[in-house]
Amino acid sequence: MRINFFVYLKNSKIKKRNVMELLKKRILSDGRAVDEKILKVDSFINHQIDPKLMEAMGFEFFKLFSDLKIDKVLTIESSGIAPALFTALNFNVPLVFAKKELPGTLRENFYSEEVHSFTKNKTYNCIVSENFINKDENILIIDDFLAKGNASMALIKIVEKAGAKVSGIGIVIEKGFQEGKAILIEKGYRVKSLAVIEKMSKGKIEVS
Repeated sequence: MRINFFVYLKNSKIKKRNVMELLKKRILSDGRAVDEKILKVDSFINHQIDPKLMEAMGFEFFKLFSDLKIDKVLTIESSGIAPALFTALNFNVPLVFAKKELPGTLRENFYSEEVHSFTKNKTYNCIVSENFINKDENILIIDDFLAKGNASMALIKIVEKAGAKVSGIGIVIEKGFQEGKAILIEKGYRVKSLAVIEKMSKGKIEVS
């Protein structure tokens, strides 16, 4: 039976406020701009995690994409897992996360795509077993950041290799001053971001 999360969250204080506004305020209060490209949100998103905020963001993604048929949610380890998990919970579907290293238990029958992280200046492969994305499935991609779009494009290629369809892409924090979203939209993908960083410099953040 499908869980009614409107009922489940009705007594949550975080639900009674605008999730996007809460996220923006949290970025401004607890986020830290290292420079014009690197934003640290490790106190509430990608090192220490605020579970109530994650719960609310998962519910927000559910609302943003609730008009679509979603069979699975897909993300990349590790920072995308928390928001993606709550999103999958709301859709009542499995969460699949791409691994950044080939595990010893997975030696064949997997999809692999190369991703370059400009923030970390590192290239890695994201890997998904062929058992977990099937032909004609409708996939919702969720990730914590969108900058140049490399991670999203790698996941899109994996979905396409499997013969499945990317129904939408949900992003927690978009770096609006970089070209990632424009690239994805130009390719025909539906992209929704909960917060958009318009400009950053050391110690300063402009968010919309």
